Order: sequence, then C-alpha cells, then structure tokens
Amino acid sequence: MRLLLLSVGVIATILGFVGAFMPLLPTTPFLLLAVFCFARSSDAFHNWLIKTKVYQSYVQEFYERGGYTLKKKFQLLFSVVIVVGLSIYFVDHLYVKIGLAVMLVMQVIVLFTLVKTLDE
Repeated sequence: MRLLLLSVGVIATILGFVGAFMPLLPTTPFLLLAVFCFARSSDAFHNWLIKTKVYQSYVQEFYERGGYTLKKKFQLLFSVVIVVGLSIYFVDHLYVKIGLAVMLVMQVIVLFTLVKTLDE
C-alpha cells in the first residue's frame, strides 16, 4: 500500500507542477492528492512537497483553511484569464476557442461558488 501511495503521489506531483504552467491542468487538486499520499507514505516526500513554492502558492492556504481569500481568488483568476485568453487569441480553430471560453467560465463559476471565501 505504501508503494502505491508513493507512486500516486509522485504522479500527482508531476501533474500538479505541470498544471502550474499549463492552464488546462488543475494544480490544486493534484497537489492536494500528492500531499495526502505522501503524508501516508513518505515523510521525506511530504516535507519536500510542502516546502516547494508551487505548493505554498497554490495549495497551502486551501489545504490549511479550506478555501482562499477573495484577494487570492482574484490573483488565481487573473493568471488563468491571461493564459487562457492568450490561448483563445492565438488558436485558429473556432471550436477550440469555444471550448477554452467554456472552460474559463466553468473555472470562474467553481472558484466563486464552490470554493469557500475566507476572511483576510
């Protein structure tokens, strides 16, 4: 079981780190899964992950407090809008543009309706 959790944690960490730079992959869920797996399988990996800048930027507040402050939500939204907006601008296919726009709208809905807003 330990090896399975460690393997899933490594894969989730890789996907989470890639997601920090690619708008179509979600960072937070993958890193939450990784920290869960590492907490049960490897103290060394767990301690390493929670000290990374990516974890601290995207996940720590959500993991510790169950949500994001309104300021953090707008910071996350700003970065997503820039990356997805540029993708929409540079893509030549109408259906891909529509898909990206729908994805962006869904991310906004989830961020502001399902993710708890914390006090500053």
